[in-house]
Amino acid sequence: MQEQNIYPIYQVDAFTRQLFKGNPAGVVPFADGLTETQMQDIAREFNNSETAFILKPTARDHDVWVRFFTPTKEVPICGHATISAHYVRAILEKLPPRQILQKTGAGILPVDIIKENNDYKIMMTQGKIEFGPILANVHFNTLLTALSLSPSDIDDRCPVQIVSTGHGKIILGIKQKEQLDKLSPDMGLLSRLGDEIHCPGFFIFTFDSPDSKILTHGRMFAPGIGINEDPVTGNANGPLGAYLVKHNLVPHDGKFFRFRTRQGEAIRRPGEMDVLVDIENNNPSRVRIVGEAVIAFHSELKI
Repeated sequence: MQEQNIYPIYQVDAFTRQLFKGNPAGVVPFADGLTETQMQDIAREFNNSETAFILKPTARDHDVWVRFFTPTKEVPICGHATISAHYVRAILEKLPPRQILQKTGAGILPVDIIKENNDYKIMMTQGKIEFGPILANVHFNTLLTALSLSPSDIDDRCPVQIVSTGHGKIILGIKQKEQLDKLSPDMGLLSRLGDEIHCPGFFIFTFDSPDSKILTHGRMFAPGIGINEDPVTGNANGPLGAYLVKHNLVPHDGKFFRFRTRQGEAIRRPGEMDVLVDIENNNPSRVRIVGEAVIAFHSELKI
């Protein structure tokens, strides 16, 4: 009989301290020895929006290598799975507060381990900020059809644009949270539109917040990569922060902007994060997100 290897595996809820809230991610903290096919199979078995695989560094310029898989494909970076992976690693290694450099498909990026009340928060520095084109009218109309929205629902202060800090998202602002909560997209049409514009993720947000501590509420759909709806999305809210500064949609001091955002309420997985935007010459220069996490369960996988 062929010898089996044993891999510890973790299920982590990110952007929350409450079990079964926030965004669940799979984490495999000692993934060296797994093939790419096995990683993809494990991600499909977890069936979370993403699973993170922590690997030993491949060079001196980083401390750890992390790969991210949806149930159907590898993606360059993932916010909530980054929070989850480093939360697990901090607990397993009893890490002091420090900065770690992680190698990802979006480059080598800093992650800060923050110790607080005998627990951890994780701060993720996201990748290069890139602003893509404003969505063409024909694609904009398809997007409205897929979301069952009318032009009057759209916040006309907000251009519909692809924004990336490592993994691009279409950002669409709408006027009312009630409308946001009622969205029931045509996933097939969204998937086809994502293929046409080479951007599979669609982040819909609103400033209409009943909570004065929360600036924005959002929902994120990415059916083209196997994620019909992602509960709480670091790589959507991070680009949103850059977008808000770029288009002068929020007041700031010219150097720094910070806000709190909430996502996941419509699917009963609410979570929150802080988004930090550094500003140079009135433009966003760096985005970081800060999130909490909780381990839902851990087990072992024999392969």
